[in-house]
This record gives sequence, C-alpha cells and structure tokens, in this order.
Amino acid sequence: MRLGELDVQIVGPVGGKGPVVVLLHGFRAPGDDLVSLARVLRAPPGTRFVFPVAPIDLGRAYAGGRAWWFIDLEARMRAGGRRDVREVPEGLSQARALVDGLLDDVARTLAPAEGQLVLGGFSQGAMLALDVALRSDRALAGLVLMSGTHLAADEWAARLPARRGLPVFMSHGRDDELLPFATSEALRDVLTAAGLPVTWVPFGGGHGIPERVLEGVGDFLETTLGQ
Repeated sequence: MRLGELDVQIVGPVGGKGPVVVLLHGFRAPGDDLVSLARVLRAPPGTRFVFPVAPIDLGRAYAGGRAWWFIDLEARMRAGGRRDVREVPEGLSQARALVDGLLDDVARTLAPAEGQLVLGGFSQGAMLALDVALRSDRALAGLVLMSGTHLAADEWAARLPARRGLPVFMSHGRDDELLPFATSEALRDVLTAAGLPVTWVPFGGGHGIPERVLEGVGDFLETTLGQ
C-alpha cells in the first residue's frame, strides 16, 4: 500500500491495535530487502512491521536497487570507507521529509498506541532513522540502528539532549568493508554520553545482519514494546 508518498509493504494485521516497527532498507537494496525479517524477529503479539521502499531508483547499474539519497560507493571504497562525520549528505532532508510523512500516515492508518512505535533500519536506512528521530519530537519506543554510521554530527549533537532516555539498539561488523566499525563505535559513545541507553551488539563479519543481530533486535523489541 501507499503511506505518505512512499510505497510500503506491511506484515501483520493492518486493522489491529498492536505495536508498529518501521524498518528502512539500505543503499542499493531492493525495496523488499528487509521484509523477510518480519518472519524471524521476535516481537510482541500483534506487532505490525512496515517496510518502506526508498524513492530513488538506481537503475540497471545497481541491479534495480533503491536509495534514500545517492552515494558514490566507488569513491567511498577508494577512501577506505572514511568520510567526515560532520558531512550532511545532499538529499538527506528530502528523504527525512518522506519518512516523516510516512510516519504521519502510520499514526493515522495503523494507529499504534503512544510509545508503541519503533523506528530503525539497516546501513543508509539506519542513518536516516536516527536523523528522523533527532529532528522530531515524535513519540518512539526505541531506535534500531543496524550497521549505520555517524553523519551530520554537528546538527545531531544539538538535538541529542531532547532524546535523552530513548533506548537504542546498535549493531556493527568488525570487518565492515563499507562503513568503518570504529566510526559506529564512536557514535555509540556519543549517544551514550547524551543519555540515550544503547544496546551494543558487535559481531565478527562485514556489512550484514547475522543471527546474533536478529536475536538482539528481538530482545530489544520485546523489552521496549512492553512484553
């Protein structure tokens, strides 16, 4: 169906009253990349999972993948994944507006109870989820940030105090070839210092979502959504 200006897939009872988990896929992934997670993640009964499709079609060069904003991956790899964490990517504000509109429609259409919404994502989707959370006062039960990274650091720092107490799940592979482990580790420390309790799950491996992360996210959802 369509929520806001984005196509989405919903797993779970659209007309129910249970919690809602919105997960944003990563750069170059197909729009349904994370949908299978709904079958394996532990969550309270009646939980609805919402999987939006990013707006940018990257075309045949990226095998039909999608993006929230464009990234020059070849240049990033040549730089060893390094980038200035203060950088604000071109297209971030437009992507944020689309997700805000989606969440407005989630509130109207799926109507989760106050404090029964978790927002998260993988890679670029994790970056966008954190940006959306920091730039709004929308009630959230928690954030799920899988293999994301730090960006817009100066802007985020100014907004972190308003999210003090918001539970965050973070995971990252020690051998991530795209987004350096150390940068994610440093972001964890920034969030923790600002008063956001972080559940940190490092793992041996690259840019992915292994079983250990699925178990951790399941624990996090059951805890933050009150079951």
